[in-house]
Amino acid sequence: MTVNLKENPLIKYFKDTRAELRKVTWPTREEATNLTVVVLAVTFSMALILGAVDFIFAQFFRLLVGG
Repeated sequence: MTVNLKENPLIKYFKDTRAELRKVTWPTREEATNLTVVVLAVTFSMALILGAVDFIFAQFFRLLVGG
């Protein structure tokens, strides 16, 4: 007589997650630092560009409306 025991789905999920995390190639500290600098630089640049475009449009509409 065999008993078919199912593994708890939550336990299986955490085991599978742990197994997948072991396969990940994690970046080195230097790579992570470089990528962080790139993200911050792009974010700052886009903020400046979008701010300038917003300012230009605001001035244009101010002239258009006559305010």
